[in-house]
Amino acid sequence: MYDEYFHGHPFCYHAMVHDMTACGAKRPWAEHNRGRCSIKRYEGCSMLVETDAALRDFMARCAKSPYMAIDTEFLREKTYYAKLCLVQIAIEGEVAIIDPLGIRDLSVMAPALSDPNIMKIFHASSQDIEILYHETGVVPTPVFDTQVAAALLGKTQQASYASLVHTFCGVTLPKKDSFTDWSRRPLSDSQVEYAADDVTYLPKIYRDMVSRLKEKGRLSWLDDAFAEISNPEKYEIDPRTRWRKLRRVNQLTPRQIAAAREFAAWREERAQKANIPRKWVVSDEQIVEACRREARTLDELYMVRGMRESLRPAEGRIVLKCIKCGLECAEEDLPVVQKAHKSEANVDIAVDLMNAIVHLRARQNRIAPQTLAPQNELMKLARGHEEDCELLTGWRYRVVGKELSAFLNGEFSLRLDDGNLVIDRPRKSAE
Repeated sequence: MYDEYFHGHPFCYHAMVHDMTACGAKRPWAEHNRGRCSIKRYEGCSMLVETDAALRDFMARCAKSPYMAIDTEFLREKTYYAKLCLVQIAIEGEVAIIDPLGIRDLSVMAPALSDPNIMKIFHASSQDIEILYHETGVVPTPVFDTQVAAALLGKTQQASYASLVHTFCGVTLPKKDSFTDWSRRPLSDSQVEYAADDVTYLPKIYRDMVSRLKEKGRLSWLDDAFAEISNPEKYEIDPRTRWRKLRRVNQLTPRQIAAAREFAAWREERAQKANIPRKWVVSDEQIVEACRREARTLDELYMVRGMRESLRPAEGRIVLKCIKCGLECAEEDLPVVQKAHKSEANVDIAVDLMNAIVHLRARQNRIAPQTLAPQNELMKLARGHEEDCELLTGWRYRVVGKELSAFLNGEFSLRLDDGNLVIDRPRKSAE
């Protein structure tokens, strides 16, 4: 399906790259008026979209393009919700730098973002899509994530955009504005160039990746991963599931975990309402420790380091009610926690044996072992934490995850034959 988005639509890559990456050249802005819209065009290729009218004009052109290469710039250090500062979109022949700080309605982007005939190309898409979903009300679809695809082409699991640009385009990107304040205005020329670079090369990388993946017969391996990326549920925030991400929460008893569930849900809602980072309310460590102590009074709650400074007495009393509710909840309402193996030594042995299988399949498929099965994911599987294990979803499940799960269930054994790993599967009994 992926190559059809370029069929009959030649992408003027070389012209764009030359225009956008001339070494050290100062590139003056030129003003172009389109009706009532004032659009700043950058050497005839990249433009800054600063008004609702200009955005509508550009989105009309997006509707005629077979693809949209998309990236965002945002700040999140001091807020719960990301503050969107820029949206960069490359279509055929042009790159738009959309300034959301001057635009009232970003929902006009929704039709193009959800158009099934337009491929949306991202690199490391998760946060970009989350922000676009929050701002426009739709999750971009269909999608192609070059970071996800790179793992099937011999790259590391989290290959950087700069490394892919260098590999596929032969260009070394500047790093000058990699840690800049994108909320400041006006934008500098170097900021605009940096932002444009983040999407300029994506169409060529996409085309080359699709071609190579088809040659290897791996293009369909990405279907499940990209379907998950486009699932709106991935970006919905449920405060009552946040406890699962608390550090060391599995060290608590089931009832203490129930208390942590209530406490963490209150923290999430408090952070959302105030639009501040959740750790500014209370930390993960403070939640777990308060629930470990089974705090019932303010004095017991304030025994946790830093809690007195984090929570006013009124908030503390609300938290105590949350803890009490969790500790006293009905048996059927207790959180379901996947138990780890009793012996960590058994976990280490299981991981060592699974690594043998991983290396065998990695060599056969020419995929780096750490990309095929990251060590932390093997540890999850060995401990029985299957719910969020990447090895049990998508292409990794097809290549090795299903086999690893079968091995742990005792469905086959391993042996060495003349130095080579051999998988012994029991013969099916005759019917």
